[in-house]
Amino acid sequence: MAFLQGTRRPKAIRGTRKRGIALHVSLILGVLLSAFPFYWAVTMSTHTSSEIFSYPPKLLPGTHFLENVRSLFDNIDFFGSMFNSVLVAGSVTFLVLFFDSLAAFVFAKFQFPGKNVLFALLMVIFMVPAQLAAIPQFVIMAKLGWIGSMTALIVPAAANAFGIFWMRQYMKSAIHDELLDASRIDGANFLRQYWHVALPVVRPGLAFLGIFTFMGQWNDYAWPLIALTNPNNVTLQVALSQLNGTHGTTDYGMVMTGALLALVPLLIVFAVGAKQIIGDLGKGAIR
Repeated sequence: MAFLQGTRRPKAIRGTRKRGIALHVSLILGVLLSAFPFYWAVTMSTHTSSEIFSYPPKLLPGTHFLENVRSLFDNIDFFGSMFNSVLVAGSVTFLVLFFDSLAAFVFAKFQFPGKNVLFALLMVIFMVPAQLAAIPQFVIMAKLGWIGSMTALIVPAAANAFGIFWMRQYMKSAIHDELLDASRIDGANFLRQYWHVALPVVRPGLAFLGIFTFMGQWNDYAWPLIALTNPNNVTLQVALSQLNGTHGTTDYGMVMTGALLALVPLLIVFAVGAKQIIGDLGKGAIR
């Protein structure tokens, strides 16, 4: 009996190793497939348009990257439009993190009249496509005199239904009622409970919401194109769209260079936010 058990263990170990190897190979293939579009963008940004459309396609980087960068800077105010995008995306992200987390804290941990009705209304707003609000939103911005300024981009996006819903679901499980009861006994008011008890616990959720919001605002094209009538205030996505020439004269090497450089702030925000998520997962539970 002991001999049979001894022969089964090596087989079980070999089976576990094979499954582990297969899992790692699958993950490596998935990473390579996910990274290939980024590598292809880098490669195209180093070639001219004729080289991009050549057959067979060129899979190795070329030597025209600096030339494409100079052409990009000559055609649009790249850094000025990038500053506008950073200003809009950063302001909206800050406001969303504050207002959405504050509203979510109330929905998750407090009782008040009409709570369920308001949350149901919030879910209805969440399901309505944003494109339906473009015309009335434009009319409101025009009456306020904000059309053409970046205020028309920041104020309407200062809070959203998804952020409130996400943070509410996160806070319901992450913030224990005992912590709030203890803070009330110590004399903490609502704002102190929010700032000193709730926020330290939900930092991973805030980091995800911040990344999601910043990326959404950074990549937004339709509403800035409608609202920013002042050419000096255009965001980066609108400026990059101006690189598309007419009658087939688009310099795709220059376009891909602009798209590649526009990814740099997103990569920085994602790296910082991901580090915050991973670093605070254990700390939030301890707090």
